[in-house]
Amino acid sequence: MQQIDFSNKIEKEKYLKDPFDFVKEDLLGACLCTVVDGVLTAGKITEAEVYYGAHDSACHAYQYRKTPRNAVMFEEGGVAYVYFTYGMYFQMNVIVSPAGEPNGILIRSLEPVTGLEEMRKRRHGAPDKNLTTGPGKLCQALKITREAFNGADLTGDQIWLVKRDETPKIKTAKRVGIENSGKDKNKPWRFYIKDNPFISKK
Repeated sequence: MQQIDFSNKIEKEKYLKDPFDFVKEDLLGACLCTVVDGVLTAGKITEAEVYYGAHDSACHAYQYRKTPRNAVMFEEGGVAYVYFTYGMYFQMNVIVSPAGEPNGILIRSLEPVTGLEEMRKRRHGAPDKNLTTGPGKLCQALKITREAFNGADLTGDQIWLVKRDETPKIKTAKRVGIENSGKDKNKPWRFYIKDNPFISKK
C-alpha cells in the first residue's frame, strides 16, 4: 500500500464547496483519521451520501429546521456532525458549504489503512472486510462518538481528512435506509468508488 502523509490535510476552504462537488472532487478517496487514546486509526473513504440541507426531505435540517441535535449542521463547513441513531450506534457527517446552509455528507464506508489492530479490538474481532463497511461500524472502529467529536474541526489533530492521492472512478446509487423520508428518498445521492470491495451495500 502506498505510504500516506497523514499531515496532508484537506484545507478548510475546500469544505465551503457545494456538497455534490466536494464529495466527487475531494471526499471519495480521502482518508478519515482519528487519534483517540494516543492511537491513530484511519481509513480511505469509499462510500458517502449527500444530504442536501434545507431542500432534501431526508435531511435532518429539511426546510431549515434547527434543533439542539442538528445545530452543528448550520455551522461553517469543515466540522463533524455526529449523532446517535436507532438507540445503538453513532454516525458521522462532514458538514460542507457556508454557515447557514446545513449540508451534510454521511460517511458510509471506509477501507482500513492504519490502526487495524486497534480497530479489531473496538469491533470485537469482526473480520477485516467487515470492520468499517457501514456508518455505525466505522464510527465504532475509529471510536467516533457524539460526545468526543460532534462539532469538531476537521482540520484539527484529533479528527481530520487527508487529501486523496488519485482521482477514483465514482458510481452513484440510491441512498440507504431512508424509505420513509418523503419525496427525495429515491434521489441517486449515494456515491461510491467503483469496484472497491469496502462498500456497505452494492
